[in-house]
Amino acid sequence: MTTPETTYADRCYRSGAALLGGVLMLALLAWLGGDAVLRGEGRAPLTALTAMLALAPLIVAFTLRPAVFAGDERLRVRNPFRTITVPWGSVESLRSGYSSEVVAEGNTYQLWSVPVSLRARKRAQRNTARVEAGKKPRGAMAALRGDDPENSGPLRATSDATMDELRELADKHAERTGTLTVRWAYEILVPAAVGAVGLLLVLALG
Repeated sequence: MTTPETTYADRCYRSGAALLGGVLMLALLAWLGGDAVLRGEGRAPLTALTAMLALAPLIVAFTLRPAVFAGDERLRVRNPFRTITVPWGSVESLRSGYSSEVVAEGNTYQLWSVPVSLRARKRAQRNTARVEAGKKPRGAMAALRGDDPENSGPLRATSDATMDELRELADKHAERTGTLTVRWAYEILVPAAVGAVGLLLVLALG
């Protein structure tokens, strides 16, 4: 009797800073736009509504939407305006220079939700050098907390550690085959386009 292979839920990689920034920007847009809609005069309410319709999808696209999902079968990359589904067998390389990218079937796709921080990378490299010299890695917040200045710190930047995990999954599931697909995010593009056209019309008729 063959034991079925255990299937695990997809791992999700997102930028916490982008999520926080997106929520704050949407809140600011709702506050300013809502105030203009409720208290504005003349064409101000309509202008505010069309501006909100144009800007809100773009804020969502660049902050809340980006994510990378890694499962046993495939890598799914959700970027601002496209979703790329890549079977592990189609992954040629995963690289992290000034940006995180996956190369598949001769094409390069950026991983928006795995931003590269050169500062974090340099800090991790310094900690690695300390470990190799027989010292403990220095914690970034040690001085502010009043802790031991040789408090434990990261040896790998977050983006580099994420890419290492994705490479391990790619190697582990390299036999998984399928079709690479790219889908446009019409749920973002359509309302943003409608809002932009509406805003232009309101301004032109004003």
